[in-house]
This record gives sequence, C-alpha cells and structure tokens, in this order.
Amino acid sequence: MSRVTKGRGRSWAGWLAGAAGLAAGAVGAVVLVRRIKRAPGEGRKSIYPEYNRGAADRWARPGMSATFRAELMPGRSRQERTFRVAEVLASGRVRLEGFAGEHTETEFEPVR
Repeated sequence: MSRVTKGRGRSWAGWLAGAAGLAAGAVGAVVLVRRIKRAPGEGRKSIYPEYNRGAADRWARPGMSATFRAELMPGRSRQERTFRVAEVLASGRVRLEGFAGEHTETEFEPVR
C-alpha cells in the first residue's frame, strides 16, 4: 500500500504545481494585454511607445533634413552628414534620400 500512496502523492503535487503555473501564466497574460480604453476607431495600442506616436508627434517628417551624429561619421563635415528624409515608417524609423537603410532617431543630432 505504501507504494501506491507515494505515487498518488507525487501526482497530486505535480498537478498542483502545473495548476499554479497555469494560473500564474494567465495572470501575467492579463496584466500584459490589458485593454486601454480609447475612442472608437482609434485602433490597438502597442507596448512600444514609438509605435503609438501620432502623425503630429513624429520626430521627423518627409522632406526635412536630418544630420547624422559626428561619432557615426567621423571626419565628415556637417553638410556631408546631412540627408533629406524620404519616408517615415510606423516604427519611427526613417528612410533617407541618397543613403541606404532604415535609421532611428538616436543616430541623428537633436533638432536645434
């Protein structure tokens, strides 16, 4: 009989541990995905703030000039580090005219 009791005790302990893990996971999911009340038609919000910026809150706009920080392009003058913004992506990154790739706000000098 003692052998059967040991097996049952272990299965209950495993079941309780599994149930506790599921409950903790469910609570975590609710905390992470909680709904933020907003006006109808506004769409979903992201946990990343750069995706939640409105069109007026963007750090760059198409057509404006953006100057790379001097540390990223050593030995070049300010004019050689300045490019025009061709497109602003939803993530807050930009594509430049005449320069390949997507670039973030941190790569550029602050606007004066």
